[in-house]
Amino acid sequence: LSNKTHQVITSVAFTTKDKQYIKTDTTDVTFEKLEIEEITHYVNQYQSLDKAGSYGIQEWIGLIGISQIKGSYNTVVGLPTHLVYQTLKEITKE
Repeated sequence: LSNKTHQVITSVAFTTKDKQYIKTDTTDVTFEKLEIEEITHYVNQYQSLDKAGSYGIQEWIGLIGISQIKGSYNTVVGLPTHLVYQTLKEITKE
C-alpha cells in the first residue's frame, strides 16, 4: 500500500419480507511512502491481520500514512453510514 492508491469497496444489505436492498460504495485511498520502521511499528503494535486490507484508517497508520481519500471515510472504516441512511429512507417510503 505504501506510495500507492487503492480502492476500498464496502456494501450494505437490507432484507424485508418483500425485497432485498444491496448498496455498494467505493473510496480511493492514497498512502504516502512509508518507512520500513513505520510499517514494522504498525504490524507489531496494532492488529493488522484482523482487518480486511490489513489496516485501520482510524488507527495510527491512517493518521500518519494516508495522504488523501476520495470518497467516504466511513466506507473505509467499514460501515458506509450514508448508504445505511439512504437505504432506510428508501425502505420506509415504500
